[in-house]
Amino acid sequence: MPLARLIYVSTLSKSCDALALQDILRISRQHNEERHITGLLSHNNEYFLQCLEGDREELSETYNHIVNDSRHSDVTIIYYKEINSRKFGDWSMGEVPQIHLTSLLNLQFSGSTEFRPYELSGKSAYLMLLELKQHLPSE
Repeated sequence: MPLARLIYVSTLSKSCDALALQDILRISRQHNEERHITGLLSHNNEYFLQCLEGDREELSETYNHIVNDSRHSDVTIIYYKEINSRKFGDWSMGEVPQIHLTSLLNLQFSGSTEFRPYELSGKSAYLMLLELKQHLPSE
């Protein structure tokens, strides 16, 4: 199957606290590693912006699971592309928390200093995640 890149945004539910987020990350890392899915998750207390890369069929199954997860809602694909190589291959699920979502970075890729991922174009979201990955060590 061909490789693909999928970027989605979602809104965290009120019940998704720090412990729930850690649970999401732990389970996602295990799931992704087993299925050879790599990616990066950027978030604040309100939104997720996540890129997933891997086999097209595995991405589809993973995305369907994400859509049905009650810990977030309004899950929306903003970018999808078949790819020749991964850009986020260093992590089963890299995490960039709110501290790196600076006003300057948000302004660079959107029309606001606030992190509002639904307002990003797919290309802007991809470029923002590439910039954010510079803050992460490899797994």
